[in-house]
Amino acid sequence: MLTKTNYTSWAIKMKIFMQAQGVWSVVEPSDPKAAIVEKSDNSDSKAASGEKSDKISLALIYQGILEEVLLSIAEKQTVKEVWEMIKTLRQGADRVKQAQIQTLKSEFEALGMKESEQIDNFHLKMNGLVTNIRALEEEMDESYVVEKLLRAVPSRFLQITSTMEQFGDLETMSVEEVIGSLKAHEE
Repeated sequence: MLTKTNYTSWAIKMKIFMQAQGVWSVVEPSDPKAAIVEKSDNSDSKAASGEKSDKISLALIYQGILEEVLLSIAEKQTVKEVWEMIKTLRQGADRVKQAQIQTLKSEFEALGMKESEQIDNFHLKMNGLVTNIRALEEEMDESYVVEKLLRAVPSRFLQITSTMEQFGDLETMSVEEVIGSLKAHEE
């Protein structure tokens, strides 16, 4: 269910549900030009198919929202309009969105692993911040996250982080590779 604080994870789940049902393209067409052609085509079968996809998508969204949200989006005619309104309601206008991005980036930069903390727990915190930043459509390169991860771990990982920095290619290294190496060192 969509709450006031879980828009990012809700949106990811809804996208997967709609993709599994084969109706995500009514929310976000893979080829915008094809969507325009389809709309301009007066074929009854295409129109009926598009309307059915729209209704299936709406049904999926309605199942995942609270009544208060449903009442605020009820006047919208298409799933695309509903999706955009929910996104705006939860992420806010551009100014609010930029403020959220700045807050999340500040949290990301200030993030540090405690001496007693386990790699898995720290990774979950860091990954949550990165996912929320990216969900707000802000670029965050994998190499930047890898470098931050290597800087954020405590001194007990100094040997392994130094080795990765000296002999690994941080530009192509994934966060999962770094986490795997740190977990092996931790164990």
